[in-house]
Amino acid sequence: MEKNRQNPHAIIVAYPLQGHVIPCVHLALKLASSGFTITFVNTHSIHHQITKAASSDQTAGCGGDDDVDIFSDARESGLDIRYRTVNDGFPLGFDRSLNHDQYMTGILHVFSAHVDELVGDIVRYSNPRVSCLIVDTFYVWSSMISKKYKLINISFWTEPALVFSLYYHLDLLRAHGHFASIDKREDTIDYIPGVAAIEPKDMTSYLQATDTSTIVHKIIFKAFEDVKMADFILCNTVQELEQGTLSALQEKQATYAIGPIFPTGFAKSPVSTSLWSESECTQWLHTKPPRSVLYVSFGSYAHASKKDIEEIAQGILLSEVSFIWVLRPDIVNSNETDFLPVGFEEDIKGKGLIIPWCCQIAVISHSAIGGFLTHCGWNSILESIWCGVPLLCYPLLTDQFTNRKLAVDDWKIGLNLCDKKPITRKEVSDKIHRLMMSWKSGGGDHDLTKNIRSVKKTLENALSTNTGSSQRNFNQFINDVKDRISK
Repeated sequence: MEKNRQNPHAIIVAYPLQGHVIPCVHLALKLASSGFTITFVNTHSIHHQITKAASSDQTAGCGGDDDVDIFSDARESGLDIRYRTVNDGFPLGFDRSLNHDQYMTGILHVFSAHVDELVGDIVRYSNPRVSCLIVDTFYVWSSMISKKYKLINISFWTEPALVFSLYYHLDLLRAHGHFASIDKREDTIDYIPGVAAIEPKDMTSYLQATDTSTIVHKIIFKAFEDVKMADFILCNTVQELEQGTLSALQEKQATYAIGPIFPTGFAKSPVSTSLWSESECTQWLHTKPPRSVLYVSFGSYAHASKKDIEEIAQGILLSEVSFIWVLRPDIVNSNETDFLPVGFEEDIKGKGLIIPWCCQIAVISHSAIGGFLTHCGWNSILESIWCGVPLLCYPLLTDQFTNRKLAVDDWKIGLNLCDKKPITRKEVSDKIHRLMMSWKSGGGDHDLTKNIRSVKKTLENALSTNTGSSQRNFNQFINDVKDRISK
């Protein structure tokens, strides 16, 4: 029986957003390191952005990137990873951020035809034979394409299990009037299997919305109908951190908590994943004392108001802390690039760096970083825990509100930047001071650093060889996939 079990060949299709591409690439490397053959698929647009960012110091990505293989170094190290790109239905020059709804409509209705054609081509001509399709849970066509080509259908969830469970039980939220209801109930939600209790304000932004007819809602509805037909579900989380939620999900479907999915050694990945050119910050950080610098980043996708950015800037200035602020040019929107207070960049000289993008792993793991003012993206929270850096939470969109709840209320490793009121520079300054003083015994919120060390230990234990829960779950997943193939 054992001799008949072959190493699987999986096609992985990454969702075309920065926060999804990164864990997808790391999953591909992890699976290939365990003997899988992987064919990794990016959209043409994401591929173009990655290669343009990686080559910015030379050609600025001016064409000629179609033949670049972002996995070439990984393959030279002995991993069997092939690389393909697929058309998302829009020309490269189309502004996907500015025309968000139009783009997402294309992802919902048109993209599957392009993926179908590519998967068919890979299935027909690949050796070894393709056996699995691994796609981001937010894609709505996984079961259809898997069934067509007789592939094992594997859904990859890049956010916490709590968020997955809320979407998974949309029917319960509707029935109780907590979603898409004129009642707009605000009492505690205590009926989701495996979820002890959650307040409506802590659900994802899409579950709090009054207008549920948007294109993103349509994607969520269809995706979470489709995921119930998946053969296996992989979650980028840790069993011990979300035990009850995961146990309830595991009673319904084969679900494996295998996170955190990081590059080996938490070092810069051998595969380029950044959609923007990365500024070098480590030399500047080397000049700063340990735990003295605040790292500020609001991620790759969500937008903030100009007023909030101005108040945060003035609050940082008022706090007198050293800082690195990753500030995308489109943080307000693609047409609003002048959003900092007048004279701010002059006022911070010597004290702070403002950069458009960086290698977050390199910055957050530096000994000079003492706190992280974050939008609460899941990758950012996991990376911050791994580095033992407490959080100041400023959620903007989607799962970030629920992630904040986990970090601040459940694990107590962060502070809220504000609670349901306009952000003020005074509050920003005060919270920064509390965060950065948490390293000093008797100062600030000392429990923050104690708690984050404890949660960090949980992550480390989960990944420890053979004995860790994530490693055991990962090994079990591989065995279960091989069993399915051999039947």
